[in-house]
Amino acid sequence: MKQSLHLLIAFFIVCTMHAQQSKKQLDRDAIKEMCGCFEVTFNFAETFNYSDDSLYKPSKTKVDKGLEWAQLVTDQEDLISIQHLLLVGSPTSPHIVKHWRQDWLYENTDLYTYNANNQWTYRRLSPTEVAGQWTQKVYQVDDSPRYEGSATWVHVDGKSYWENTADAPLPRREYTTRSDYNLTIRGNRQEITETGWVHDQDNDKVIRSEGKEDVILAKEKGYNTYVRVPDSRCAAAANWWAEHGEKWAKVRAKWAEVYGRNQDLVLEEKVDNKVLYKYLFGEGYEEATAINTIIESFVKK
Repeated sequence: MKQSLHLLIAFFIVCTMHAQQSKKQLDRDAIKEMCGCFEVTFNFAETFNYSDDSLYKPSKTKVDKGLEWAQLVTDQEDLISIQHLLLVGSPTSPHIVKHWRQDWLYENTDLYTYNANNQWTYRRLSPTEVAGQWTQKVYQVDDSPRYEGSATWVHVDGKSYWENTADAPLPRREYTTRSDYNLTIRGNRQEITETGWVHDQDNDKVIRSEGKEDVILAKEKGYNTYVRVPDSRCAAAANWWAEHGEKWAKVRAKWAEVYGRNQDLVLEEKVDNKVLYKYLFGEGYEEATAINTIIESFVKK
């Protein structure tokens, strides 16, 4: 009887492990579906505002289109990294713009939560909290942090999606024109579709002040569609990455060292009246020494 019970338990454990591995592979396949060449449509509209100011002006509805290459940078069992590159201008001779990056980490316990005013709070989660989950870490064009959150990929009724809510800095389209709020609470849903994938967002525009409750200034809907097209249309971006990828590997390595300190992070907005990406996108920042020095100069002690 004991032997039968032990065999039954062993069989249950093997079946559970197999199911977990199969689910994880579904997750990995879904994440990597976001790689490739896509025609992208960015849609953002302010839906409600709660301002007491009678002169309050909502952000204009924004619709932009572009061609984007999502380059698979790292493909490890517990880490998938995807670098997005925009192709701008002439289709025959496009200008390549390094765009955002997303890293996916399986059962990750180290998180940086944005807390307004260029500050990120370090949090360590328990393994129980993140069991079976993937953290999506989203980075700026210079590989500095934006936002991150942990959640479970869901595969049901023919759908594959991941949902999370995370505090984030203002998007570029807003912080260049708005100063009446200082934080975005982003409701993110990444869903894989038959034609590509969709980034569906329900965002709060928030005023955060130390010692006070958050004030929601307005709400915003974002709906960005990524429609897959032949990779050949993004060949220029793939070639650009082959040429410049080594430099950005050095940038990522320095940031990994900064993040690996596992402590709260505060970044300078500018150094010598210049933002970080303008340094890194310029000449003279090809070698690790120069890269490390300039990034470190933006990290407040």
